[in-house]
Amino acid sequence: MEKPIHRSVAEADAEADPFARAFAEARRAAASGEVPVGAVVVRDGRILAAAHNRPRALHDPTAHAEILAIRAACAALGSERLPGCDLYVTLEPCPMCAGAIGFARIRRLYFGASDPKGGGVEHGPRVFNQPTCHHAPEVYGGFREREAAELLRTFFAERRD
Repeated sequence: MEKPIHRSVAEADAEADPFARAFAEARRAAASGEVPVGAVVVRDGRILAAAHNRPRALHDPTAHAEILAIRAACAALGSERLPGCDLYVTLEPCPMCAGAIGFARIRRLYFGASDPKGGGVEHGPRVFNQPTCHHAPEVYGGFREREAAELLRTFFAERRD
């Protein structure tokens, strides 16, 4: 007989709601002095990978939440592509991350706050609208946008004081 699995309410909520997990990851980033962005890769309703921004910790300018989550999901599946997978991220991906999303063949992208200064999906180069983009996911923005924007505002305000 299997032992019951005991999880906290927060863990159960995060598993049921990928954005709950993405925001938990973003808060982890903020707590470690990284820009608070979290990302989660989901397939068939199951979280395959979750990550937060870590460029400072890893001394790697490409260590954005989306890139790290995509890398972990690819490793978990043993593939360089993630067809049938969805990505949930707290902030509109930058151009670099949008490129990685396309190369990974992510099916759907869900994001929280828009990023007029650094975004690459709805702003800036609009990567998925370019003729050189060979795969564009379905894109849905504005999820928990106020919460995402407030997390970023608070993080940067604390650094200006």
